[in-house]
Amino acid sequence: MPELPEVENTIRGIKSIIGKRLNKLIINNYNMRWKISTKLPNILQNQIVLNCQRRGKIILIYFQNGIQLIHLGMSGMLYRSDISSNKKKHDHVEWLFDNEIIRLNDPRRFGYVLWHSNDSGSIELHPRIKNLGIEPFSNKLNAEYLYKIFQKKNTEIKQAIMNSNIIVGIGNIYASEILFNAQINPFKLVKELSLKECSRLIFNIKKILNIAINSGGSSIKNYKNMEGVNGSFIYKYAMVYNLEGKNCKICNSLIIKKTQKQRSTYLCPSCQKFNI
Repeated sequence: MPELPEVENTIRGIKSIIGKRLNKLIINNYNMRWKISTKLPNILQNQIVLNCQRRGKIILIYFQNGIQLIHLGMSGMLYRSDISSNKKKHDHVEWLFDNEIIRLNDPRRFGYVLWHSNDSGSIELHPRIKNLGIEPFSNKLNAEYLYKIFQKKNTEIKQAIMNSNIIVGIGNIYASEILFNAQINPFKLVKELSLKECSRLIFNIKKILNIAINSGGSSIKNYKNMEGVNGSFIYKYAMVYNLEGKNCKICNSLIIKKTQKQRSTYLCPSCQKFNI
């Protein structure tokens, strides 16, 4: 699933459409995670793009009359095409501008394309937005903030940092890498974390996500950036993810894989000591 670094790279890639007029929206398949409104092509025709932003893993494209919400789901990606190029299999939505086409390709159709009109109020009130937690790069995300939240929770730390109601944008790949770098065991309960550990955790959340963004994200299955280029984080910087049986680059112990809430969790039992 595309996580925050992949979505951030997508946002940077589509900023070229800011200020451009959308000539036509083509819906090739209305049946995404939620059915796309049949009214959307008419609503967006000839609208000018005012801005492109990200909230968690949700792409927000601001038009004159409202905001389009795009989620890439499990296997989706946006990519840029020449105006004369043919669409590919699984290209479900196409945004046609004068000199380029932006296409949403999503083989599994777990993504969505929704609409929030200007007369619906603030985008922060949208059902997909209103319950989202803090952004990882927000100045408000500090050790005291996280420690206070964690004291009220009885969940394991890996599940907590992947909970978008607490912190947005962190998925399975980066959760494993963040916790390894923070030297925190993924199975430790959040209410048992010290203030110092919370501080170390936040430092590594920002560090790993920044490295991943600057590496173009991670390409394991479907993801490529807007220009069709693979992300290199996994290949260049991963310390534990998908490295079961390999030697830890810090202590030389073997990386292990555990199942945690039906997901694969990778860790070094020496660097992340804890009774599991």
